[in-house]
Amino acid sequence: MALAFATAAASGLRLSPFSLPPPHPLRASPSCGLLHAAGTPFLRPRRCGCGAVVRCAKRTGKRRYPSEKKRLDQHHKEMLRRVAPLEGSEGRESGYWRLSRLAVPAREDPGKDFTGISLPLLQAIAKAIKFPVASMLPDEAFTVIRKSFDARKVLKEPQFTYTVDMDVKKLLDMEPRAWDFIARLEPKLGAVEYMPEEKLASDLVSMLNVSNKGYNNEPGIRDTHNGSVCPQDRKPRVAVIGSGPSGLFASLVLGELGAEVTLLERGQPVEQRGRDIGALAVRRILQTESNFCFGEGGAGTWSDGKLVTRIGKNTDGVQAVMKTFVHFGAPRNILVDGKPHLGTDKLVPLLRNFRHHLGDLGVTIRFNTRVDDLVVEDGRVKGIVVSDSELWPGSGSQKISFDAVVLAVGHSARDTYNMLRQHNVDISPKSFAVGLRIEHPQELINSIQYSELAAEVQKGRGRIPVADYKIVKSVSDIGAANELDNAEKSRSCYSFCMCPGGQVVLTSTDPSELCINGMSFSRRASKWANSALVVTVSAHDFKPFESHGPLAGVEFQREFERRAATMGGGNFVVPAQRVTDFISNRLSVTTLPPSSYRLGVRPSKLHELFPPYITEALQQSIIMIDREMPGFLSSEALLHGVETRTSSPLQISRHGETYESTSLRGLYPVGEGAGYAGGILSAAVDGMYCGFALAKQLSLFHGDIESFLGKAQKQTGFVKY
Repeated sequence: MALAFATAAASGLRLSPFSLPPPHPLRASPSCGLLHAAGTPFLRPRRCGCGAVVRCAKRTGKRRYPSEKKRLDQHHKEMLRRVAPLEGSEGRESGYWRLSRLAVPAREDPGKDFTGISLPLLQAIAKAIKFPVASMLPDEAFTVIRKSFDARKVLKEPQFTYTVDMDVKKLLDMEPRAWDFIARLEPKLGAVEYMPEEKLASDLVSMLNVSNKGYNNEPGIRDTHNGSVCPQDRKPRVAVIGSGPSGLFASLVLGELGAEVTLLERGQPVEQRGRDIGALAVRRILQTESNFCFGEGGAGTWSDGKLVTRIGKNTDGVQAVMKTFVHFGAPRNILVDGKPHLGTDKLVPLLRNFRHHLGDLGVTIRFNTRVDDLVVEDGRVKGIVVSDSELWPGSGSQKISFDAVVLAVGHSARDTYNMLRQHNVDISPKSFAVGLRIEHPQELINSIQYSELAAEVQKGRGRIPVADYKIVKSVSDIGAANELDNAEKSRSCYSFCMCPGGQVVLTSTDPSELCINGMSFSRRASKWANSALVVTVSAHDFKPFESHGPLAGVEFQREFERRAATMGGGNFVVPAQRVTDFISNRLSVTTLPPSSYRLGVRPSKLHELFPPYITEALQQSIIMIDREMPGFLSSEALLHGVETRTSSPLQISRHGETYESTSLRGLYPVGEGAGYAGGILSAAVDGMYCGFALAKQLSLFHGDIESFLGKAQKQTGFVKY
């Protein structure tokens, strides 16, 4: 120990003082060595030469220690064996087997739009269950649950990967000779799983049994899922602010369960909203309350319509939302597609059907209605103050009383954030991401990703899906002094809202600001591919705007949106730069490659738009991407500025079980604008769970929502897709 202190002193290290714990009486044990007086094993902490205790952090996910990962895999395998009936037992004559990771070469598959059972798929199934003749297996015994396309370079050739459910009873009825193989089928983690009954999630409308009316035609649902409606003399009045995914699904649940719901939307229904967006694209007329961000369906309506999520696409809650989309007109293939998306042309009629159903339930829908203030008494929301969106806030205002208010605004409702701050609602800054949108010719991305298979894409009408990409890179801060400092200051740079066969669109809500996004139609037939490349920013980066308190992130966004508007020269012209020039910090040419952005682009020094830490992170990431996707750093690639609204820059604090604000009773913040979702699907799920939680507090619903929808997954409101 003396040597250790001498070494430390010589090296100039400053040691924090410490004292040894008082001695404990010990007794020897032939089996345990040294023991505490209480008899428990005495474990010596590991110390380095300077006397510091070495503690190992818990590692999770892919970072788990190999021994821990192996132990966890063994546990999962044992659980699979317990669920499956014993080999050769009568229990194996029924039930279902889920077969995953079934690979079919792309050259043999019927194509991306086929979701049935083909002979090549039967061959993959036969291989999985070790059945000798694939053609003898009956198609009717199998159902495709998931189908995705895999063109990773590590594979010998591109392939379609399937997940299939096998109905044992149906299989044995039609092909009894399969029994010997089913009797010996062994569960395998992630590949072969036994299910006593088929996993079937229902859409919300069917789940709530809306057609079943209680006594005297009062709303009711069958007690199938340990839930029931409690009829009341007076229906509780609920305001839902915002008709995005979270607002629509909260309204649907509450309306089905008997609440008197008023859905308020500052923008227009999709029909008029489409005309307003057309006027923006053709005549440069921005309607500040009806645009790419505001209006029926929220910001996701005019986007790629991605239905991907990080909260588990196979969970009952997510599947219920997906099947509700199908109920209202979405194509059924979204239930099977590994990367489902709708596209604007499919979302518009879906939203129209959704609106008509809410109207049939008795939900009052008020478009062109802006919520200017909350009516608060004794720390509880008692109502709202609304006005016509076309008038100045406060002009012709109307006060309406409600029992509860669901706040389902989007991430661009900055005036709402200011209003909440005036009521001292608990708000905290949240990390999000900012950057630029890069656009390539779609044929170039097809060629990079698919090589010789690129010809099979045929502008979205071929056998192979239009090529996309998903990129996540960790970039170190150039100014970091050492490796430890480097690790702490590393930033994530990733692709966001990648739109194959899409176009770049304007998402500004103020004429003095400029921000963009991408969108695609369902076919993805455009000749361009675009994606945002964004860098994570956090509260530390908002320090120049700390005078704005919890809204510092909002001001951070505004700063760069104003810079972009100035750099573009006004009139919604977007500043743009060749990616090769951006990497070199120069503007070498005044002409640019063609762009899908319809309001015009202007050659600009985008490398001077952001602070160096963001610009350098983007430059490093693009170089790293080009190593993996040669050709990505191309003179044909064009960067557009600026992408700032990737997710909400703040989070409104709420209770985990009730969804009620922690600082203002009667207020229920949900969805992307509240900081609890990132994308269409997660926002819809959040609104759905909030609807049930609020209905329970209003005594409209009795039972356990988790018994049939599962536990709500934790959502950070930070999305990477």
